[in-house]
Amino acid sequence: MKKPIQSLFAVAAIAFSALAAQAQTAPKILVVDLAKIFDTHYKTQEQQAKLQADEAKAQDQLSAITKEGEALVAEYKDLDDLAKSATASADAKNKALADEQKKAEEIQQKRQEQQAFVQNTQRTLQQRFQTFKTLMIEEISKTAVDIAKAHGATFLLDKSGPTLVGVSNILYFEPDLDITDEVIAAINKDRPAVTPTPTSAAPAASSDAPKITVPSMPAGN
Repeated sequence: MKKPIQSLFAVAAIAFSALAAQAQTAPKILVVDLAKIFDTHYKTQEQQAKLQADEAKAQDQLSAITKEGEALVAEYKDLDDLAKSATASADAKNKALADEQKKAEEIQQKRQEQQAFVQNTQRTLQQRFQTFKTLMIEEISKTAVDIAKAHGATFLLDKSGPTLVGVSNILYFEPDLDITDEVIAAINKDRPAVTPTPTSAAPAASSDAPKITVPSMPAGN
């Protein structure tokens, strides 16, 4: 009779030990909103201000190219009028037609220059933004992970969704598991007293002229 009782106690002891071990190793999960932190980061605002400043300079260059194209079109129209003039001599008309053809080629080249400038500038701004974003997400993630580890977390999940690092499948979490504000506070400890901020105003440009725009910062969720 003693053996069954001893065996029962042994099984109970093993089960209790397993439960205790499981309780000690239970995962602690925290969440963070990387998109919100990125959007509100002072370095992001600084970068946006720099991009807008370069956008304004590029828009001025584009306006100059556009005006050169408009001047060529005006010259083309003058030549076209001369070629169709009833009072002009045959030689003058023929010369006007030849010059008109050359001017049309110049206009086409200027349009190609304009389009190439817009595309190259837009691509450069986009690449600068993407490079900045990649580095910033790495920097923000490191700070978030350090804070999560200080809280004894075994998992840190990003709740911001597909805007930055992937699709979020988090349907619910307790508010006290969110360390976003704590990460923002830690980041802002190093914030300079004065930081440039982006403006919402776009540089002036004619309605029919191509426009160069700064890559937009992703909204948090």
